[in-house]
Amino acid sequence: MTNLILFSECEEIYMLKVYDLTKKYRKVIAVDNVSFNVEKGSVTVLLGPNGAGKSTIIKSVTGLLRYKGSILVNDLDNKSIEAKKCLSYVPEVPAMFPLLNVREHLIYFLKAYEKEIDEDKINDLLERFDLSDKQDKLGNELSKGMMQKVSICCALIVDPELIVLDEPMVGLDPKAIKELKKVVLQLRNNNKTVLISTHMLEMVESLWDHVILMNSGKLLGNYAKDEMGDKDLEYLYFENTGVDHE
Repeated sequence: MTNLILFSECEEIYMLKVYDLTKKYRKVIAVDNVSFNVEKGSVTVLLGPNGAGKSTIIKSVTGLLRYKGSILVNDLDNKSIEAKKCLSYVPEVPAMFPLLNVREHLIYFLKAYEKEIDEDKINDLLERFDLSDKQDKLGNELSKGMMQKVSICCALIVDPELIVLDEPMVGLDPKAIKELKKVVLQLRNNNKTVLISTHMLEMVESLWDHVILMNSGKLLGNYAKDEMGDKDLEYLYFENTGVDHE
């Protein structure tokens, strides 16, 4: 009985559980039997070189790809509507509705998630990411950097339990990168869970609690920062991936 109680308590600490995830594109295995858990209230970085399988995992988690295996979000099947309402997603390549303006994008997401329209919260996010003077611009009038900021705001406005970010800092200006880092740490402080996929070590060095290392579709290791002593993210990356460090 004691063991069962301990097991139950252990299970409750995870927001995301990935079991035996495999994804093939024809004959190419993009992700090869990968399993890992992501703790609630943590910042977990999915790290690896280009082609490691990171984006395939992210798209599988968010329900955009068919795959073999099992993925649970807050103990719910990730394909279910209930699970989808627990998470939000910032894709690597943002896509806007061409005929909605910036503000309408945020309102659209609030309605899609069946959330109350909070004008003050919308205004705060727009101001935080320097979009207040761009809020009337249509989706097809935005630069890549502005589209990325709108995508981030749309993900944040619904107050998700889990936010999934795929290379979120690519295309952002330095001020927006600094602001996004602040947001990530605030989310963690509020017991929200953040999963970041990236190959840019310097962008997440100050953020991570756990790192999941990938290469060539395989899981190389899952490390907790507080167990690594003086070993930093750069050490873990180059020591495990076999990528040359010049």
